[in-house]
Amino acid sequence: MNIEDIRNYCLSKNGVTEGFPFDEETLVFKVTGKMFALVDLEDDLSINLKCDPEKVPELREQFPAVIPGYHMNKKHWNTVIIDGSIRDELIREWIDDSYNLVIKKLTSSERKLLDA
Repeated sequence: MNIEDIRNYCLSKNGVTEGFPFDEETLVFKVTGKMFALVDLEDDLSINLKCDPEKVPELREQFPAVIPGYHMNKKHWNTVIIDGSIRDELIREWIDDSYNLVIKKLTSSERKLLDA
């Protein structure tokens, strides 16, 4: 998976926007103004993704390329180093999970606007 694959997949989701709110090196994907993915464009390719806290330790143990979320709440975020060691399908699944965790926290009116 490369940056264009990640970008296209994130932008294919309903209501997603992209931007550089922090610096020129961190591409951030948001849904209704809430972050669900951050991609480091400067160093080795990696993506920060929101994760169910119950799955966090399991993923970090199972995959050496999954580490505590860089500059994020380590309980809720993982950094996934995109080095070819994790199947693209699994990375897409984790992007879906991150997006869905954010959607789940929206109010019903926010969800209605998103679906419109």
